[in-house]
Parts: sequence; structure tokens; C-alpha cells
Amino acid sequence: MSEIDDLKAEIKKLSAQAIKAKMDLHDLSEELPVGWQTVASVATQTQTAYQKLHEARERLKSLEG
Repeated sequence: MSEIDDLKAEIKKLSAQAIKAKMDLHDLSEELPVGWQTVASVATQTQTAYQKLHEARERLKSLEG
């Protein structure tokens, strides 16, 4: 596989992880005030997931560019 193909596969995986993190945060928000103690950690996990996805997409743009 080429580097671009590898990166596209990684983006697909990161996208799935980001969507799961978003849904976890959404589910948590609907259950508030239950679980309020975990809001910060779940939000941080979601932010990290989307940051990694963004960085991978930027790398792909530069390779295809």
C-alpha cells in the first residue's frame, strides 16, 4: 500500500473513534446530572480524537497536494 492509502485507512479508523467519542459525550450530556464527574475527561477524550483526525486529514492534504 502507498503512504496515501495507509493514511486514508488511518483516517477511517480515527473518524470512527471520533464519532464514538462524540456519541459518548452526547449520551453523557443527556444523562446529566448523573455522571457529571466524568464530563471533563469525556470531553478531553473527544477533543483529542477530533484533533488526531484533523491532523491526519491535514497530512493527507499535504501528500495529495
